[in-house]
Amino acid sequence: MEVKLFQKTQRDLAVSINLVIDKYWNDEIDEKKMIELIQKLYITNTNKFVKNGKYTTIIRQQCGKRRLEVVDQVFNQTNVI
Repeated sequence: MEVKLFQKTQRDLAVSINLVIDKYWNDEIDEKKMIELIQKLYITNTNKFVKNGKYTTIIRQQCGKRRLEVVDQVFNQTNVI
């Protein structure tokens, strides 16, 4: 699965996050690949992902609570944040 790592806007980043997590939930990619992609998206788009230690408003609105819970678990397991 290919996802652009360098996103232009927060909305584009949110779409990519949603795509990765939805593909994982639909068993189209495995857990390891999902974790790897979320980490890469975070590393290459940190300023669009998080501001002042919280997810940006656009990310919260576009991704929703359930997807961000998955992202939280990825970060907690891998100590990215």
